[in-house]
Amino acid sequence: MSMSDPLGDMLARIRNGQMANKSVIECPHSKLRENVCQVLADEGFIRAFKKEPGENNKAVLKIELKYAEGKGAIRQITRVSKPGRRIYKGAKDMPRFYNGLGVLIVSTPRGLMTDHGARAANVGGEVLCQVF
Repeated sequence: MSMSDPLGDMLARIRNGQMANKSVIECPHSKLRENVCQVLADEGFIRAFKKEPGENNKAVLKIELKYAEGKGAIRQITRVSKPGRRIYKGAKDMPRFYNGLGVLIVSTPRGLMTDHGARAANVGGEVLCQVF
């Protein structure tokens, strides 16, 4: 059976893994998930991630979670644009999350980037998730 929201599934796995104090979590691989992990790693919310072969020639992403003083580096991670309701914002209408302390991950024509990068590049797109 196919999954209706694969990105939401990955975000839930990250949230649950941090609540259970896991060091590494696994989720099925896709290009979108890999790009979101790249943005999270660049912003310092996760340690690292890597793509590994899994069962039945299906690739798996292994995500190393990051902790600081016993608490997860990610305090809050939520999906904004959902399959039932897509949220698109222009470069000038891009909201600030936690007054600029949090990060929005945006899917733009130039690839996935943070809200800061999208404003700097003057491009808008679909707001995928918010991380703090």
